Amino acid sequence: MKFKIAILGAGNVAWHLAPALEDAGHEITEIYARDLEKAQEITERVYSAEPKDDLDFSESKAQIFILVVKDSAIPEVADSVILPENSILVHTSGTMSLDILGYSSASYTGIFYPLQSFTKGKKIELDEVPFLLEAEDEETLQKLKKLAKSLSPLVYTVRSKDRKAVHIAAVFASNFTNHMIRIAEEIMRRQGLDFEMLKPLIIETISKSLQLGAKKAQTGPAIREDYETLEDHHRFLNYNEQVAEIYRLISQDIIDS
Repeated sequence: MKFKIAILGAGNVAWHLAPALEDAGHEITEIYARDLEKAQEITERVYSAEPKDDLDFSESKAQIFILVVKDSAIPEVADSVILPENSILVHTSGTMSLDILGYSSASYTGIFYPLQSFTKGKKIELDEVPFLLEAEDEETLQKLKKLAKSLSPLVYTVRSKDRKAVHIAAVFASNFTNHMIRIAEEIMRRQGLDFEMLKPLIIETISKSLQLGAKKAQTGPAIREDYETLEDHHRFLNYNEQVAEIYRLISQDIIDS
């Protein structure tokens, strides 16, 4: 089944999702953004979508409208958009509930959450991305499943409260991990050292964690309860009290786990 789809938003997710949907055989009818130039940037990545800077979609031929705006903007856009009859409105947030779309003009609502970190310009293989779905009725859910399965075999039905848990876990696994790498970069740069020497360790750590399980793969002074080294590291980090406290808290949590 092929769908006509409108994309509401022109950020990182839209940059990846619009051409992927078109490559899967669907038609992208419109791209919406408050800034028309940003909408045009996404339309240039697909065949014949119309850029829009207004939320009147009453004459649209789209069947599914995908909200890919930041979480805080979802209620406003959902409440303001004017949709045609029998339309399906979905959002792609990992943490916002399905209920937030309840006051929209859509006939049906759902969740279409791709569990991945998206950055413009960084290619992602969407057929390796899990899609977490939810809908208020079975017919809508089945349509969203067909849409998701046209992009990836990894499709899951997940309720809002469980999706929030997945999103929080993803923050730890992705966002916090990335931040730890950023801190490592700063430590190396401060000492005038080349960060490249850490890359094999980072790659091996992630690979081993996924292969063996994170608990079994844990190494380092905290898991050994090497308090002398921990105290020495903490003193070294005193130039930045916040980083030193992060080191202390995480080390203690490793010891306690």
